[in-house]
Amino acid sequence: MSFEIDIARQLGATDISLVLSSEGGVTALFGPSGAGKTSVLNMVAGLLRPDRGQIIVGGECLFDSAAGIDLPPERRRAGYVFQDGRLFPHKRVRDNLLYGWRLADPASRWMTLNEAVDFLGIGHLLARWPRTLSGGEAQRVAIGRALLAGPRFLLMDEPLSSLDAGRRDEIMSVIERIRDELRLPILYVSHDRGEVERLASRVVELTASEQREAE
Repeated sequence: MSFEIDIARQLGATDISLVLSSEGGVTALFGPSGAGKTSVLNMVAGLLRPDRGQIIVGGECLFDSAAGIDLPPERRRAGYVFQDGRLFPHKRVRDNLLYGWRLADPASRWMTLNEAVDFLGIGHLLARWPRTLSGGEAQRVAIGRALLAGPRFLLMDEPLSSLDAGRRDEIMSVIERIRDELRLPILYVSHDRGEVERLASRVVELTASEQREAE
């Protein structure tokens, strides 16, 4: 599945301009804070509208300013994993996971709760409250919730930034398994060069005013 993105957006003093063509695997948006990396993810997810341009994922047009196309987020089938997990504090782990599954169109589901639990090794966490989880455990649950929503692709916004070195390595291993075993395309945001060198097949470097590609 390919990402074909050609967008521009003015956000305050930041001028975001991105041209990207990438085929499968992990595509990393790399750069310092304030360069607009998260804003690009939000534009692909449908949470933020570009000023102009086009977003095509897997041959499906999600946004085209010239043609007047702007699919709502729920029709884009993007699984979003945030930096802080954003688990629902009033729901136990099982219900956090099932929230994603219940949101999905039944015809779009390709993973069951048991399959997600086994894949992520989180069976022992199902009855726990989010406040009792470590950072790494919370991110595993957040990834599981995203997978159970039946996504065509994943958006990951610095999912390792709040973790210590040991937990970072654990979650990177999970992302590698998603890449290699599930073969789910991932658009991945980071400001850590080591992360993107390990995970990504394509790296796009962003600054606050310009964009350039690197292999």
